[in-house]
Amino acid sequence: MSSETIVIDGSQGEGGGQVLRTSLALSAVTGVPLRITNIRSRRRQPGLMRQHLAAVRAVSEVCGATVRGDEVRSLELEFTPGPITHGDRSFKVGTAGSATLVCQTVLWPLLATPGRSVISFEGGTHNPMAPPFEFLQRVFLPHMRRLGLDIAATLEQAGFYPAGGGRFVVELEGGYPPAPVELHGRGEILSCEALAFVANLPNHIAHRELAVVQRDLNWSPEQCHAIELDGRGPGNALCLIVKAEAGAEVATGFGEKGLLAELVAERACAQLQAWLDADVPVGEHLADQLLIPMALAAAADGQASSFVSTTPTLHARTNAQVIARFLPVEFEFEPIDERRGWVRARPR
Repeated sequence: MSSETIVIDGSQGEGGGQVLRTSLALSAVTGVPLRITNIRSRRRQPGLMRQHLAAVRAVSEVCGATVRGDEVRSLELEFTPGPITHGDRSFKVGTAGSATLVCQTVLWPLLATPGRSVISFEGGTHNPMAPPFEFLQRVFLPHMRRLGLDIAATLEQAGFYPAGGGRFVVELEGGYPPAPVELHGRGEILSCEALAFVANLPNHIAHRELAVVQRDLNWSPEQCHAIELDGRGPGNALCLIVKAEAGAEVATGFGEKGLLAELVAERACAQLQAWLDADVPVGEHLADQLLIPMALAAAADGQASSFVSTTPTLHARTNAQVIARFLPVEFEFEPIDERRGWVRARPR
């Protein structure tokens, strides 16, 4: 293991929790010690919140790390990883904070190391500050399997904000380096599906949302499904799922107290329509999450990767900057027009 610590300024670029999560994951993968400062320092509530602390402790357990500064509101963290181990584990956020983001932090160390793990994650599964479980299951994981990674996830209970209480299980087999990413065209649309979830709320909310989907996207009633879920508290989410030849996209609207169901649906429809109009294989959230496997492919086999996405966000550009501190890769972002852009990664 290298003795030279990588120091990351947590306020750089977008300055959110993704800087922390990517840094932790790649510190564990590379075995390089990490010190991260100014964690979320420009946020309304700066420092480590409960879901960030859950990610720190989850990765620490996976790689037997020595950690300093792992407490709520801490602005600085020191993380010295040890050897990565597989097994059956359970990680709890303890709030409605996103369990899917905690999951995406520990995936990379485990996928990079030979062995089998079965892990349960508890917390928020449908949180407006993160992609919902359906994005993980329908978009992210199928792309990871296309890259040769062995991983699957099953939702056992939904957890909506603010009650939380969701649970899902991930099974994976590590030790297979990802293949290069090559996603240049979306291809034909294969299927469209709207899922309107309600938990401990009247079912008419879901049906009102689906009526807007049929109106705004011209989807048929057969493509629209109202689903009542068990949950600890009330919650509502509308997931619009489009499967294309190159993969899928999920646009989501989350219900809020005092927000009309029709407005929730209109926002989700507009989000999906923007992706459809751009005619790209990769949407905003997937663009961010493809960067680590692209870098791992470049580091393992010296192979370049590229994809076309909606205009890359500051979130994605910041993530690329952090990744390049840990792995010998350089990223290039090249605009195509006002809707689309290229993202490329090559060995450095």
